[in-house]
Amino acid sequence: MRRIQVFLFNGILLTVTGLVMRSIGMFFNVYISNKIGSEAIGVYQLMMSVYLFATVLANSGIHLATTRIVSEQEAFGMEAGIKRAMKKCLTYSLVMGCFACFLLFSCAPFLTTACLHDKVSPFPLRILALSLPFLALSSCMNGYFSALRKVKKTVYTQVLEEFCKITFISFFLNCFFPSGLEYACISLVLGSLISEFLSFLFLLFLFIRDKRKLTAPSFKDTNYTKQILKISLPISFTSYIRSGLSTLKQLLIPTQLEKSGLSCEGALSSYGMIHGMVMPLILFPCTFISSFSSLLIPEFSYLNARKDEQKMHFAFHKIFKYCFIFSFLIMGFFWCFAQELNDYIYPNIDIAFYIKLLCPLIVFMYIDNIVDNILKGLDKQVSVMGINIIDLISSICLIYFLLPVQGIKGYIMVLFVSEIVNGLLSLCLLIKHTHFKINFLDWLIKPFLSIFFLNIIFSSFFTTNSFAEFLVYGGIFIFLYFVLLVLFGTFVKSKGKKTPTYLFK
Repeated sequence: MRRIQVFLFNGILLTVTGLVMRSIGMFFNVYISNKIGSEAIGVYQLMMSVYLFATVLANSGIHLATTRIVSEQEAFGMEAGIKRAMKKCLTYSLVMGCFACFLLFSCAPFLTTACLHDKVSPFPLRILALSLPFLALSSCMNGYFSALRKVKKTVYTQVLEEFCKITFISFFLNCFFPSGLEYACISLVLGSLISEFLSFLFLLFLFIRDKRKLTAPSFKDTNYTKQILKISLPISFTSYIRSGLSTLKQLLIPTQLEKSGLSCEGALSSYGMIHGMVMPLILFPCTFISSFSSLLIPEFSYLNARKDEQKMHFAFHKIFKYCFIFSFLIMGFFWCFAQELNDYIYPNIDIAFYIKLLCPLIVFMYIDNIVDNILKGLDKQVSVMGINIIDLISSICLIYFLLPVQGIKGYIMVLFVSEIVNGLLSLCLLIKHTHFKINFLDWLIKPFLSIFFLNIIFSSFFTTNSFAEFLVYGGIFIFLYFVLLVLFGTFVKSKGKKTPTYLFK
């Protein structure tokens, strides 16, 4: 099978799986939100902010290092090199995973007091700490399968993990939740720990089976430890800084919101509503993009190793054209149907205003997802982290000074500044490095005008009274969007421009 066929097959497989998993996950989150309330969601989000830093420490850049090294070895047919490199990568993962586990387990009492407002005991954080070694090893093996374009293995693991997580969390919630907020958090983290462990065992089984197929004779050992450290250490240190700043940013939000006059419960509820409900909702369609973007790292690493600029620029043109078109469609859909989405997904909580307010960020967030993965494939991961650090420092400053004065309005302003600055800086870095050009007319202006006209039409002539009508009008909205793009000539190829008939071969 040619590389383009493998790429498309893997992308479609990840997209379909991601959509199913995210759909199940989103509706499960709705179930959890309605069951435990926005305050408990806020506490859980703070807990996961602390856990996120621990996961970054456990991973320490190993997924990218594994993907890059295995991709480069595979590009030149060095199977023995892949086997030797994986031994080093797995050892590195185990050491860093255990270290992160020990650190989070030991610091749990302090973190509970300093970061979680003493709403829960250290026990939930200690449960999460136990999952870190398994998470690090799984990240390494996922990098291996991603590099060899065997994403079916990753898909099987994701399905198993999601199924186990939903099963165990539901069971524990029904058993423990009446006992209070802490038991609700324990139910969530205990279910996550069990699902992480079971998915690790399954992924390890798949990895051992697949590794046996690498039968190339051995050769003089390359210093793979040096290669791993060369890739992982720069991204690790910048990741630590970035994740630490990100954790600080999330922990500051409820504290600074309290200073604006909100109670502790009110601040946690507002934080949980935006981060636990609105943001997952508007990021849900990003599954279409993130599934393919995760595959871009090994592909652009492959092209970069071969110095094939023609195929790179052809890839840029196709990728960004359709990503911009898709992003504007989702932005317009959320703007037009914000109230309907609120009514049918979160009927007991009013978030329609926040959906409509934050949906313009969709274009920046979705495109930034693509750009970051392309830059990582082009060995620019340190620059990507540098941009993220700049974004976080500016966001923390704005949160510290703006939220006590403006409250939740100030936080919305911070979100806009953060996403726009991050997205534009990453895009400028890619343009500077590769010299590709943005087609403003076809990629930006025409999709925006199509969405603008459709929102005027639908807000004036269409009203939904049932879920069936919402589905019908939503389908009509999407259909008319593409009709307008065709009428505007967005999909017409430029005359005289020769493009390759394939991308990866």
